[in-house]
Amino acid sequence: MKMRAVVVNQAVEGDVEVVERDIRPLEFGEALVEVEYCGVCHTDLHVAAGDYGEKPGRVLGHEGIGLVTQVADGVKNLKIGDRVSIAWLFKGCGSCEYCNTGRETLCRSVLNAGYTADGGMATHCIVDADYAVKVPDGLDPAQASSITCAGVTTYKGVKVSGVRPGQWLAMYGAGGLGNLGVQYAKKVFGAHVIAIDINDGKLAFAKEMGADIVINAAKEDAAKVIQEKTGGAHAAVVTAVSKAAFNSAVDCVRAGGRVVAIGLPPESMDLSIPRIVLDGIEVVGSLVGTRKDLEEAFQFGAEGLVVPLVQKRPIEDAPAIFQEMREGKITGRMVIDMKCACGHNH
Repeated sequence: MKMRAVVVNQAVEGDVEVVERDIRPLEFGEALVEVEYCGVCHTDLHVAAGDYGEKPGRVLGHEGIGLVTQVADGVKNLKIGDRVSIAWLFKGCGSCEYCNTGRETLCRSVLNAGYTADGGMATHCIVDADYAVKVPDGLDPAQASSITCAGVTTYKGVKVSGVRPGQWLAMYGAGGLGNLGVQYAKKVFGAHVIAIDINDGKLAFAKEMGADIVINAAKEDAAKVIQEKTGGAHAAVVTAVSKAAFNSAVDCVRAGGRVVAIGLPPESMDLSIPRIVLDGIEVVGSLVGTRKDLEEAFQFGAEGLVVPLVQKRPIEDAPAIFQEMREGKITGRMVIDMKCACGHNH
């Protein structure tokens, strides 16, 4: 049996190609998923460019959603016909201190879809059945694909921020992640939300999705405005990929505030140690989410509280999508529709 897949090209220069490959036989505990949709994430760009080590030929994608068409021996939790996710957390060891304490994304021998394991940006994907999270009925599969990474990552980030209903949360970056973060913060956690970006279109969309205040950081000093208008945010979540955003986030929170880092800019951020000590500021990283977090994030999507903005494109468009992402031209999430072979935009 053959499949089509979007892979990192041999030169590992950030470009991708669409290839045809054989599907290997299943091993114990695995399931074969016929992929319906797979979102494209900024992390895919990093892998394609070799930023975390070179992976030529690797099938990309960790925002996959599809139907189980085959299960191997040892599979207890999935049956043929189940709709499941292919997420960044592809497989943990299941027995280390992190896997055993609900922090499985920190497992030191974790496999990540589209990076250290072949991912979901293909017509078919082999998954470890224990790590494929079921998609609830009533959740559109194309929207579910965005929740598989962008959604669960920001849902978990807001959770980690400890924000309480009625408190102020600053969301730095209003792109595919930040926009979902605004929705989770507002509609699930009951926070007041400030969205910060340098793109007016993205900010207008954030406002539409419930942001109480929007700030264009290219036009005004975001931290200063936040301090003046709110007395300082109680928490900040940074999905942006710029050092400036991280530095502003530290300056925008009030004493006792917490800054949650999600975006992965290559530079380092500046931290004033006296500020951190004297104002009791916490800075913490948050990496995607556990299977349980994903199950919860899917459920809020199914209930209609959080609605990802997705644009569907055929697999042939993959190289173009990567180029548009490099140029920062995308609002919301681009999703590859594995069923569409007609070459039209939908």
